[in-house]
Amino acid sequence: MGSTRPAPPDTEASTTLRRRAVPWGILALWVIVLAVAGSFAGKLGDVQRDQTGDYLPAGADSTQVATVQDRLPGGEITGLLLVYHRDSGLTATDRATAARQVASVTVAPGTDAVKPPAELARSTDPKDFAAVQHGPAVTSKDGTTLMYALSTAAPAKNDDARKALVDDVRQRTTAATGTDGMTVHVGGDGALAVDARGIFGSLDGTLMIATGLVVALLLILTYRSPVLWLVPLLTVAAGAVCARACVYALATWTGITVTSQSAGIMTVLVFGAGTDYALLLVARYRDELHRIPQPYDAMRAAVRGCGPALLASCGTVVAGLACLYAADLNNIRGLGPVGAIGVLCALAAMLTLLPALLVLLGRRVFWPLVPAHGSEPERRRRDLFAAMGSSAAKRPTAVLLTGVVLLGALALGAFNLPGALKQDDSYTAPPESAVAMTTLATAFPDRSSRPIQVVTPTGGADRTLADARAVEGVASAERGRSGGGWTEISVTAKDAPESAGETATITRLRDRLTGAHVGGASAQALDLADTDARDRLIVIPLVLACVLLVLALLLRSLVAPLLLVTAVVLVWGAALGIGGLVFGPLLGFSGLDPGLPLLTFVFLVALGVDYGIFLMHRTREEALSGAAPRDAALTALRTTGGVIASAGTVLAATFAVLTSLPLVMFVELGTIIAVGVLLDTFLVRTYLVTSANLLLGRAVWWPGRLARSPHTTEPAPPLVRTPH
Repeated sequence: MGSTRPAPPDTEASTTLRRRAVPWGILALWVIVLAVAGSFAGKLGDVQRDQTGDYLPAGADSTQVATVQDRLPGGEITGLLLVYHRDSGLTATDRATAARQVASVTVAPGTDAVKPPAELARSTDPKDFAAVQHGPAVTSKDGTTLMYALSTAAPAKNDDARKALVDDVRQRTTAATGTDGMTVHVGGDGALAVDARGIFGSLDGTLMIATGLVVALLLILTYRSPVLWLVPLLTVAAGAVCARACVYALATWTGITVTSQSAGIMTVLVFGAGTDYALLLVARYRDELHRIPQPYDAMRAAVRGCGPALLASCGTVVAGLACLYAADLNNIRGLGPVGAIGVLCALAAMLTLLPALLVLLGRRVFWPLVPAHGSEPERRRRDLFAAMGSSAAKRPTAVLLTGVVLLGALALGAFNLPGALKQDDSYTAPPESAVAMTTLATAFPDRSSRPIQVVTPTGGADRTLADARAVEGVASAERGRSGGGWTEISVTAKDAPESAGETATITRLRDRLTGAHVGGASAQALDLADTDARDRLIVIPLVLACVLLVLALLLRSLVAPLLLVTAVVLVWGAALGIGGLVFGPLLGFSGLDPGLPLLTFVFLVALGVDYGIFLMHRTREEALSGAAPRDAALTALRTTGGVIASAGTVLAATFAVLTSLPLVMFVELGTIIAVGVLLDTFLVRTYLVTSANLLLGRAVWWPGRLARSPHTTEPAPPLVRTPH
């Protein structure tokens, strides 16, 4: 393949034809694929579901409540809270204004919806939505805050109608309020849901643009070429289009849960992993161009050389993400196949479209640093990593112990992580609904502003109502709608939402109310925390087992996979610890999303092991060629260090894009993964794994034949000669 010996005329003609036809054929195929996929990629938003139940555990009590409520007459209840506030105390004029506003957006109790349910479910006109009713005015003890509770039967799953109602109420109340110091905000579960949906709806486009700009900048800095950076960027964008189309098809055919959260994370994965694969392939291709005259032949050599490592790298990520399907949380379980599809599409684009484009553009795509045939590759970065390897080789024991102690010390910061994230604290820039709930929490510290919803079989509704009123911690309980054999009861707790007292009340209700289901926003938060703890116990061991299996098959060893997995687990702990030192003290976050430990573990282990594959695969090849263990480890670091550094920087930067979003959960997720990837890239792979290789010697390949003898007849696998 790499020989330059002249071929017979007929063979040379057929080879020339193949060199021209294959890349053009691949490009034509991708044009057709993108033409088809493009029409479906834009429809991904149509199958994204951001209803409450889509973020809840499949079998939780609160999920059962949400399901039953959808089937009750009028569908899911939309609860709103009008919150009037003046720091110096509300005046009589303020109260009159509030009463007038409430009257303008509500009807008399008992008034029915103005249209039949079938027509109502398709309407987006607030007047057709349903009869909005209000409860009595409630004033805080200090006289600064006045609250009205509004409720209406919402068309089931009609997000547009709910948004129309909330927007209408906000427009009416804001327009009638003066500018003399009194404020009015619309809160409640209905307004919180509308604001959350608005934020989630903007995530996709924001992430796509921001991630593309970050990747473009890093590719320009890496390649120092006015043209080359554009080729991987266009390729990864093509992979993202295909991924969106495939996820749309999967959601349509199978009904898996696709949320805005999982779609956004998929975008980051496609750009991050795809760019990493591009860096590896382009670097190897550049090296091959120095020794092979024809770009087509050089690309064949590059793909054969780094293909196995790319496949294994993709395999670990896909295996790790697939384990998420064992989770009980609907959104986490759906993220597994969604993320896996994204990574597979990124790999497919990088192994087909990218090579075709590079071959068609020829050597000139690298201008001004064109790799001339027969010249020596640039060695500057390799010399840097050679120096780093030499420093580790002088005192490998000290380097290894120092690194482990440092990571362990950082991991202690995890004890400073904030508690569970409350719904009202989920935003970095709180929307109006969150401001309203914060105002209520301050004004009514001893009163719940969020009802606990109970659904019970209609035949035992009276008994359930009496039992609920008798439960300790319950302030009141009122009977609601009935239908389909179920009756809804609204319970008000004495304690503030998501407080320890309210949590205890929910637990007592569930223990006392036989045959009933207890739900509502606070019960959902409780179920989320419990299910996240259960999912961690199941998914984390599955991820470890799958990743170890893939590594053992690739490296034909048990010690090396254990070394790599142990390293990434240490990185995960250290990244969480840094989060504990940053989230509360520096960023002022009052909570941690319950699903964050599981998600960060899956991403850091699956993605972090990629770099271990590049490093250890090269170490193994050097050992198979007869190199001594020390030389094999140092050569591997010297030849792969540059691409690992570039790939790690790109991956960290793409996840760091998440920190620009207005949701605390995404800021926390992006920070932990970005910090973890950088630790893994510049500390663990460079020093700790290399030091461990030097100390273990051939034992790192136990029980394979490389552990027993420096000479082996075992065929060498294709190598990743990753480059500078």
